[in-house]
Amino acid sequence: MSKIKICGLFRPEDISYVNQAKPDYIGFILNFPKSRRNLTKSQAISLKRDLNSDILSVGVFVNARLDMIQEYVNEKIIDIVQLHGSEDEKYLYDLRKLLPTTEIWKAFQIRSAVDISNAEKSTANAIVLDNGYGTGTSFDWTLISSFEKPMILAGGLTPENIPEAIHLFHPWAIDISSGVEQDGIKDYEKIVAAVSATKARY
Repeated sequence: MSKIKICGLFRPEDISYVNQAKPDYIGFILNFPKSRRNLTKSQAISLKRDLNSDILSVGVFVNARLDMIQEYVNEKIIDIVQLHGSEDEKYLYDLRKLLPTTEIWKAFQIRSAVDISNAEKSTANAIVLDNGYGTGTSFDWTLISSFEKPMILAGGLTPENIPEAIHLFHPWAIDISSGVEQDGIKDYEKIVAAVSATKARY
């Protein structure tokens, strides 16, 4: 059964919604002001404090300083690191030296079969296949013929198309953000529907 991450939480109401819907993971976008869902450290601490302890928090970083990521993990603000920039294998190696027991996910922007191949070579624990940075649209799913690593499918997902995505690719996890929003704000009913669609048996 695929897991699900609800990404881009930034309001206390969002935490209330996921505490009721019970996804496997939630995502905080940290120190990336270009995102409208960006959180400061103090905001993330406040939201994490109210998050159900059964739900793991994922910190989404874009080309961040290694010591800053280490700080978020050591202070238990996040449980998992997701890299969403141009971080290379040297970066992953250095990060693992600082955080040897922390799970690391790496996102790749998919435009061609070559991108799929490059993503598969990553040493990250799981690979996020995405269209871009919060575009809310899907990449060309026909580019995926097979994928040997734990795949997290992202970009353009909605409660309506999650069943098709799971049927086609059996991803390790689903990563959804704008697909559970209404006018840029997380929507409780959509979050519940997305979690239910992911957990259903097809």
